[in-house]
Amino acid sequence: MALPLPTGITPSEVAFMCEMELVTVVPRQRLESIDLLSGSTPTLRPPYRSELPLWLAMLLKKQRRANIVPPPWLHPASLRDVILHETTIDPSHWAPPPPPPARADGLGNARRLNPFSDDEVVLSPPFLPSCTANAPSGSLPYHWFEVAEMLLAHASDDIPASSEVRSLLRDLQEVRAAKMRLSTAELQNGVDSVMTLRGVGAMELAESRGFVTDVIEGLRKIGASTEVTRREEEANGEDGADDGESDEEMGL
Repeated sequence: MALPLPTGITPSEVAFMCEMELVTVVPRQRLESIDLLSGSTPTLRPPYRSELPLWLAMLLKKQRRANIVPPPWLHPASLRDVILHETTIDPSHWAPPPPPPARADGLGNARRLNPFSDDEVVLSPPFLPSCTANAPSGSLPYHWFEVAEMLLAHASDDIPASSEVRSLLRDLQEVRAAKMRLSTAELQNGVDSVMTLRGVGAMELAESRGFVTDVIEGLRKIGASTEVTRREEEANGEDGADDGESDEEMGL
């Protein structure tokens, strides 16, 4: 008999999806294009940079055929800026996510990048270049935690000040986890309350889903019991009023 699956995406599934994120690599040797389900990879020619899926970049790194360029948001200065924003500038909210990729035209106007011809197609992670060398600093992408853990585990020699980065990531994770627990206070007014999750990462959502859903379920039960009690009190009040009117009619 198959065991029931948990609701939503599990952390292991989030980590698997994160491997589709594009990262920047510097090849050490020439490698021809590879046909994948998502399309063909660029031809690797040293020392020119190229963008590859994270899983392929880690494979080439393990084979010592390429080096991975860490995204700008993984540098110590950027992580310190994010921690400052989380703890001092805006302690009640998460750091904003990176802006959508854009490109300036000849007139100085910025337009969003979209490789599809259909304007109705909206790109979302992991199909955004939020973990490449051209990603903005000072903000965390949707898969920031998973990408950082994988790069530190498999390409720590490519990350400047990797020990400091580990320490800053640990501090940032603790700050954001505490903020996630405290954010459930916004639901104290009932299930109809709104809880903003802008800037929360995929792994944070997967790990906190059980806690948040338990809080919502508890609030729902409390609200249901309160509603039942209120209806019983109203019914008892109406019965008492009817008894009083009957006594007055009988002259008692």
